[in-house]
Amino acid sequence: MHMSRCMASRRVDVVIVGGGPAGLSAALLLGRCRRDTVLFDDGNYRNAPARHMRGFLTRDRTSPRELRQLAHADVERYPSVTIIPQTIVDARQISGGFSVITKAGDEYACRALLLATGFRDTQPAIAGARELHGELVVPCPYCDAWEVRDQPLAAFSYPDERGARYALLLAQWTNDVVFCSDKRPQLADDLRRELAARSVRVEHRELRSVERDGAGLRLVFAEGESLWRRALFYHLGGEPASQLASRLGAACAENGGVDTTRKGETNVAGLFVAGDASRDVLQAIVAAGEGAAAAVTINEYLCRKESYAEPST
Repeated sequence: MHMSRCMASRRVDVVIVGGGPAGLSAALLLGRCRRDTVLFDDGNYRNAPARHMRGFLTRDRTSPRELRQLAHADVERYPSVTIIPQTIVDARQISGGFSVITKAGDEYACRALLLATGFRDTQPAIAGARELHGELVVPCPYCDAWEVRDQPLAAFSYPDERGARYALLLAQWTNDVVFCSDKRPQLADDLRRELAARSVRVEHRELRSVERDGAGLRLVFAEGESLWRRALFYHLGGEPASQLASRLGAACAENGGVDTTRKGETNVAGLFVAGDASRDVLQAIVAAGEGAAAAVTINEYLCRKESYAEPST
């Protein structure tokens, strides 16, 4: 890994990249630890299109924007934490830690770096899906299926066993699920029987587009009649929203996220990752917990470095 001397405009204990639940939760605890911390927030969030954030204890149905506003108010009580609305475009290892560079060209040095940069879903590449995303086209049953329970739903995913398993998951909320894809699904007979047993119908026609129709949406196929559904849930994978971790030498996990310990540590000393970028459970409340765990570990990491530091002469 390239090491260099840093001519930074500011030196701090910790830099956090990402202002979602993970980054803000970490900033809160690091503020309570009296750590000089800077959090960079570029304003891009995975759940930005969502009207409500669900499954977050005491904040069920709160909008993502309101949650961030409440979190900012909490963090601002701690004078050692600064939130800067800028994008980090690069990061590198330097002697004693890391340096990050903002889009504006400012450079900050830190002894520990937490990446809470999130995850980017691969959205369906079908006409009309982007316009309805976050309302009628959504990726997470745990976030949105309760609100449309016992109604006709569609599962759009890979045309193989992965997609079929996602459709079976969606059947937990309704007995009227149609599994569709942009290609004809190729499934084993035993898997087809399992789907039928859960009242999941396999649609063999290619889904070409979706369009709003009343309280739901209409699925338009390559041929034949269209089909009305209350909502379409999709699962097509995705990727980390930032490549900073891999650029710094962090190892990747089999699921495509960053390989970390349960406390957010990577294989690079002083580099931590929390939230959806780790691709553990992609839920806001889990991300917040990961941020808190990483903050505790970061403080302990810095305490050890300070204890073992050679006295100045």
